[in-house]
Amino acid sequence: MRTFFAVLYVFLFLVLSLPLLGIMWIIRFFNPRWADLAQLRTVQWAFKCVYTISGVRMEIKGLENVPKDEAVLYIGNHRSFFDIVITYTLCPNLTGYISKKSVKKVPLLRLWMARLHCLFLDRDNIKEGLKVILAAIDLVKSGVSIFVFPEGTRNKEADSTSVLPFKEGTFKIASKTGCKIIPVAITGSADILENHFPWIKKSKVIVEYGKPIIPSELSKEEQKKLGAYCHDIICDMLKTHV
Repeated sequence: MRTFFAVLYVFLFLVLSLPLLGIMWIIRFFNPRWADLAQLRTVQWAFKCVYTISGVRMEIKGLENVPKDEAVLYIGNHRSFFDIVITYTLCPNLTGYISKKSVKKVPLLRLWMARLHCLFLDRDNIKEGLKVILAAIDLVKSGVSIFVFPEGTRNKEADSTSVLPFKEGTFKIASKTGCKIIPVAITGSADILENHFPWIKKSKVIVEYGKPIIPSELSKEEQKKLGAYCHDIICDMLKTHV
């Protein structure tokens, strides 16, 4: 029943929220910041409903490590579609996610993601990938945080502490803007859906935010391999969840 109600809720939200998108489109001409924040809070509320219906129990650690008055680069391990649903509800300010390009094929979802400053990445096109990174840099400079899963795809390994190698290009968003990097370790999200697809089951998820990483304060070697440095930090965080 959880699966049915969760899917039904998402469908109804996407359809019934269309008038709201229209209203927010008009408001953006007069007060874009207010409209952006209103859309953020609306989707956060909707996502909270989704994971509540799905029976997700959350344990959140280190939320005090997330700055509330500046744009940051969130980087996390990726196990489930629910990683986005869960982490987005915890973002204190405007935040865009970098998602795979195929998501653009979902019309109503695409509209909401565009309004929320999300970017779409074609993994097979290096040139287009560079454009996405440059667009993310511009967003951070304008005060919008970016959330990325640098593994590039969902990790399907059975070991919950394993993390696929990070794509180093992602970290240019931080090195070029000077923003802080917030490592995010997620455990248990695959137990909601992916480990027994297509059924949603009651699960416990741990989300831990590590201390901010400031690239300019790292050694030259660490800055050169920033992805590997952050990868090791998240691996260490995940080990404490077991």
